[in-house]
Amino acid sequence: MTIPAVVDASCGVEKAGLIETSEMSAQLLEGVETTNEAKDSTSTLVRSGRSSTENTTAGNSCEDLQSKGNVDQEKAFKEDPTSDLPVDLITVPPKHGNKLTRYLEHNFFSYYRKIFVVIFFANISALIAFTVENNGTPLLTEIGAATSANLMVALLFRQENFVNLVYEICTCVPHSFPLWIRRRLAKVFHYGGCHSGCGTAAIFWYILYTITATRDYVLSPSRAQLANVSTSYILVLMFIFILGGAHPKFRVRYHDYFEVVHRFAGWVALVTFWVHTIFAASVAAHDANTTIGLILVASPNFWFICISTSCTILSWSRLRQHDVYPEFLSSHAIRLHFKYKNMPPFYGLKVSTNPALEWHAFATIPNPPPPKPLGAGAAGDRPGFSIVVSNAGDWTSKAISAPPSKLWIRGSPLHGLLYTSLLFKHVVLIATGSGIGPCLSLLYANRTPRRIFWSASHPESTYGDGIVQAVKKADEKCVIWDTKKKGRPDIVREVWKLVAESRESAGKEGGGAEAVFIISNPKVTRKVVYGMESRGVAAYGAIFDS
Repeated sequence: MTIPAVVDASCGVEKAGLIETSEMSAQLLEGVETTNEAKDSTSTLVRSGRSSTENTTAGNSCEDLQSKGNVDQEKAFKEDPTSDLPVDLITVPPKHGNKLTRYLEHNFFSYYRKIFVVIFFANISALIAFTVENNGTPLLTEIGAATSANLMVALLFRQENFVNLVYEICTCVPHSFPLWIRRRLAKVFHYGGCHSGCGTAAIFWYILYTITATRDYVLSPSRAQLANVSTSYILVLMFIFILGGAHPKFRVRYHDYFEVVHRFAGWVALVTFWVHTIFAASVAAHDANTTIGLILVASPNFWFICISTSCTILSWSRLRQHDVYPEFLSSHAIRLHFKYKNMPPFYGLKVSTNPALEWHAFATIPNPPPPKPLGAGAAGDRPGFSIVVSNAGDWTSKAISAPPSKLWIRGSPLHGLLYTSLLFKHVVLIATGSGIGPCLSLLYANRTPRRIFWSASHPESTYGDGIVQAVKKADEKCVIWDTKKKGRPDIVREVWKLVAESRESAGKEGGGAEAVFIISNPKVTRKVVYGMESRGVAAYGAIFDS
């Protein structure tokens, strides 16, 4: 067993005085380094809330660490070097591997990119097969079928019911399954790689189709071929708009423009695709001396485009406007209540005040059931649900300053990242600021044992006592970090301490936290996920396309 040295950066005192105990202890402690997180920390390792001197100065904290209690703990360790140090004295271990291997494993080869690459090579294989089969020139019908198939899959992975089905399949495995399988299934929220991979492949297939159709028209011009080629170029233009607008940098910087381009270019492309399919069928019918109807029914393109169109219609046919009941929390946050239906845990939905131009996704919070009346049986239905809106932009700022009385809601509620927490026996849940909103759905479900760390500025006054009490009810030992009083936390260290504490409390037989989930801004999310994954702990946080 390796016992990491504990360094108090505030005092410059290294708590590794156990080296003098015995040769065995010296071997145990030899060569152990403190991590960067430990070196950067200027605070004590005494957990907030457990010390009666929480608001003391750094100097007093140093004295606390050298108090009689810690001396006794070190003395006990000297007598039994195989015993464990207390959780409050555990430091973050070093990362596995070197910088290059960590970058490749945890950054470059993300599951999103792995899915994209698999789809890319599958399409390359199909192109090679079509080329070899037809002596170097794929047939227009085969290229069109490949385009339609990729487009269909891309739209399926944006259809709420299909995505929910994928989540249900991936989370249905029992806890008896090996952890390495469950850890990989929990990456299902990277399904955006299927959407972008198939969408990109469809564009390149269609560019090839347009080139081939243009060549055929030049060799054998006809009015039907001209219509086919003309619609092909319109589709290529729309696809280029969609692909360019979906670039991650453009999408983050100009998100509203991305939405408008993606939506309207997609609609134009879908309508044009139908026109193009009919023109292409007319050309094929003329060559085969048959009817357009028979060509369409026998064509895979027709059925693929039917499914693609159904995905779009199904989502927008559920567009409804519902009443909103605002609950003002503070100048930074507001809670919007809906009463038109009950909402199970682990769902999110999209809301808008202008459905043609912009949509905003929020995790839903099921309202707790009403108190059971005396002498009554089961409690009544839950009275609706709510979402927490925090000031993060123009739309959210307006929603707080001038709360809407009605909002548009489109499509079905959609499973999100935290639904995959059901795959694990015990988790550590991290939230910063309004990220606690999505976490409340998991807390109300009360299906997965968890430890909670929530960092926010004035939690009670900003988000209300109701949310704070809900967090404390879900985890009696939760850590609620007030950044106004304590400053920003060394969040990787705090998360590791909760992981270590959960495993310590589970006993030496194993168990404890199997995964870490974080709901925060992209920078903190990447930091925590990388900090945990690089130390062998499964960690999950939302990505830009989840």
